[in-house]
Amino acid sequence: MKFIKMQGCGNDYVYIDGFKENVKDPSSLAIKVSDRHFGVGSDGLVLILPSETCDFRMRMFNADGSESQMCGNASRCLARYVYEEGLTHKKAFTLETLAGIKEIKLNFSEEAIETVTVDMGIPVLSPKEIPVKIEGDRVIEYPISVLESDYTFTPVSMGNPHAVIFVDDVEHFPLEIVGPVIERHFLFPERTNVEFIEVINRTHLKMRVWERGAGETLACGTGACSSVVAAVLNGVSDREATVELKGGQLEIKWENLNQHVYMTGDAVRVFEGELTNF
Repeated sequence: MKFIKMQGCGNDYVYIDGFKENVKDPSSLAIKVSDRHFGVGSDGLVLILPSETCDFRMRMFNADGSESQMCGNASRCLARYVYEEGLTHKKAFTLETLAGIKEIKLNFSEEAIETVTVDMGIPVLSPKEIPVKIEGDRVIEYPISVLESDYTFTPVSMGNPHAVIFVDDVEHFPLEIVGPVIERHFLFPERTNVEFIEVINRTHLKMRVWERGAGETLACGTGACSSVVAAVLNGVSDREATVELKGGQLEIKWENLNQHVYMTGDAVRVFEGELTNF
């Protein structure tokens, strides 16, 4: 079974072309290929599939085998793959995900793809829909206590749940200790991704992320979008900002008119190979 490894801001996945290959148990395969010692090594597995309603369909599985609704970084890489492999000649097309239909646009510098922009849709702010076990229509800076420390978080969904927490020094924050506890906190019935954000200025946020089912990753596209939304709601950011992640930068814009969030970033082919013992 042939695969290609791609990364967006260091968020790396193993991609399998479902037009050519048949994956019978993607959850099990995700666990095996994600292992960085005995597998390919990745944050998860992405299947590129035909769609009855869109140009393409994406299914993605975390490193622990759980299926995720959406990944912005994976969407950008998928877009580059289908164009360069000749599966489409469109420079703008639609992608079916478990989080709904996403519109994707390739940005070129001369003849080469420079960046990819994904319309991530309208952020979900209703606690019931995120989901998070809090009453009300919108929640900002909700208190949470873990490991004898007090924090506040702003919940947002960009097709998957996020808890955004603002900290003074994100680089030295004990994410690997606090992150997994909040991920599985009783307030989040489907677990949650957790973003820790340091506000550099109103157009620059610095972020680290603990991803549900994957642990700390170098980047998270939906997390970056959620973080800008949360920062705007908390009055500490403009609606257009650069999010600095461990793996690179993403440009995020929360449009005022249609309320859609647009994410722009890189999409890089790493290497190709063939799975023989999976």
